[in-house]
Amino acid sequence: MTLASIEKECSAKMHKAVEFLKQELRGIRTGRAHPGLIEHMKIEVSSYGSSMELRELATISVPDPSTLLVKPFDPGTLGDTEKGLQSSSLGVTPMSDGKAVRLPIPPLSGERRQQLLGQVKKMAEAQKIAVRNARRDANKAADSEEKAKTVSEDEAKDAKDNVQKLTKKHEDEIDAIVSAKTKEIQEV
Repeated sequence: MTLASIEKECSAKMHKAVEFLKQELRGIRTGRAHPGLIEHMKIEVSSYGSSMELRELATISVPDPSTLLVKPFDPGTLGDTEKGLQSSSLGVTPMSDGKAVRLPIPPLSGERRQQLLGQVKKMAEAQKIAVRNARRDANKAADSEEKAKTVSEDEAKDAKDNVQKLTKKHEDEIDAIVSAKTKEIQEV
């Protein structure tokens, strides 16, 4: 394996960790309503005989900052959609008008905000560990290439320096994402 391919693979793993964190943070509730809160929620649809993601069953819109509007494509799935939202871990009671389901998103309490901040920090730390593991793997691969005498000591050291720069860049990106999400959660 060449040093360039080692660095490329390492960068790809680090990028994947950052993208995973972004995806995970979409599901964390803030004081405002946004479709990301519920779009990946699995809904058991009895008429289809399977479970589907909510975004595949309905359009999700935000008519005002504290309400989500879920309008099923098939009116026959309205009951299943409402039941799925009711049993979700979101902690919000859906209201149906026969054509669509409204989800009023209440403001967060101070205690709940602190819990969410702790959860965000844990998620971020898990992804930082994934980034550091990618660095470790890349450094091991560079060392083994050096031992096999396929690259010089200086080339291996340069590769490790590049991997460290990648690590720093991705950790800074994770910190920026967490900082933005923290600000969003603390907004009243």
